[in-house]
Amino acid sequence: MILLADSGSTKVHWCLVTASGQCSDVFTDGINPLFQTTIAMQNSICNQLLPQISSLLWAGTLTHVFFYGAGCTPEKKVFVQRALEQVFKKAEVSVESDMLGAARGLLGHHSGVACILGTGSGSCFYDGEKIDWCVPSLGYILGDEGSAAVLGKRLVGDLLKNQLGDDLKETFFAEYETSMADIIEKVYRQPFPNRFLAKLSKFCADHIEDQRIHDLVYDHFVQFIRRNLVQYHAEAPIGFIGSIAYYYRPILEEAMKAEGLPMGAVLKDPIEGLKEYHKDSIIPTTL
Repeated sequence: MILLADSGSTKVHWCLVTASGQCSDVFTDGINPLFQTTIAMQNSICNQLLPQISSLLWAGTLTHVFFYGAGCTPEKKVFVQRALEQVFKKAEVSVESDMLGAARGLLGHHSGVACILGTGSGSCFYDGEKIDWCVPSLGYILGDEGSAAVLGKRLVGDLLKNQLGDDLKETFFAEYETSMADIIEKVYRQPFPNRFLAKLSKFCADHIEDQRIHDLVYDHFVQFIRRNLVQYHAEAPIGFIGSIAYYYRPILEEAMKAEGLPMGAVLKDPIEGLKEYHKDSIIPTTL
């Protein structure tokens, strides 16, 4: 039995897979070593994950944990590994970046360009087993074009700077029961401002028929393409993982076509592809 995890900054999608092919999906808050200590991550696993899967572990021995997460750089992933090893003491734990998880989930053992457009964003050229090279995402302050956090940042900035009209500004304040002062407080003085901004980006999905919002989202994708994807000189279709790519797919396709790049698969998350990629690790075990 193996445990797969796809972790963004907002949530973790865990999937317990048995040798018989039975799968159980559960969700917890996001785990990110850039913002959390090993103890905090361990507590999250113990308090949120274990209560959901403890009744499922009767099916056999957990032999492997494959964790793919945001912030899991070569320097930081060891802290996630320690947290997982403290909880799953008998399992072999592997921690890699969410970008590698997206590439393996989208492309399996084939080479190509993979992208993440979720709370954060990223892209890479994948050689069929590992990431060959990537344009750095740089986070939502310096980069992360195409992400929910930056879309929320651009939306709020334009609204507060009176760039989208008083009607949209008033509608936004009413729907989110917020104010300029409240937004400033949560962005500059409270933890996880990227998560807060990402949640605000949902306003775009709810009002996508408004041309002003459509144009904002379209330009958001164009910036991601021009600042990231054109550097790969891709000939094969480019695949996408993440809620932003999934829910705004028509506008993403519009931007990709206008910029002359080939569009590949779009998936909400990589778990299904990761099940296939790691299927050889799922072996029958005893209780």
